[in-house]
Amino acid sequence: MNANDAIRTTMSLSAMVLDSYFHDFNDEELLRRPGPGCNHLAWQLGHLIASECGLLNSLCPGAAPSLPTGFEEHHAKENKDSNDPKHFCTVAEYQALFEKVRGASEKTLALQSAADFDQPAPEKWRKMFPTAGAVWCLIATHGMMHAGQFVPVRRALGKPVKI
Repeated sequence: MNANDAIRTTMSLSAMVLDSYFHDFNDEELLRRPGPGCNHLAWQLGHLIASECGLLNSLCPGAAPSLPTGFEEHHAKENKDSNDPKHFCTVAEYQALFEKVRGASEKTLALQSAADFDQPAPEKWRKMFPTAGAVWCLIATHGMMHAGQFVPVRRALGKPVKI
């Protein structure tokens, strides 16, 4: 297994876990917060989608698809406290956007060489993620960083255990 395969496998695992945690929610349930001071699930999904676009474009400018007008703003840190359903998407819309963005990431990942992974990360990310390969690992694992926040909401709603 090479680096491309390992990153692609990690991306798939992360996407599978995240999807299994939210695919059976309805649109209103996405506005639930896992606890006081936590972001609701719709905001988290939008954050994951917008972040992946930003990370992908930082590595390969223009590789990420465009997001709907206002999407990034509604899912920005400044709007994490908003509960206005008009500013957030439906479950189906989040799933479609996630798949579109992840498809672009997978397509771009396939074009990367071993030498590409060793290149310095974009300056913005370099302190935490020194190489392009490290940024690709962030893309692959970011969903897993948030997946645990879906579990308390699932439990509170009486949804079945998934993993």
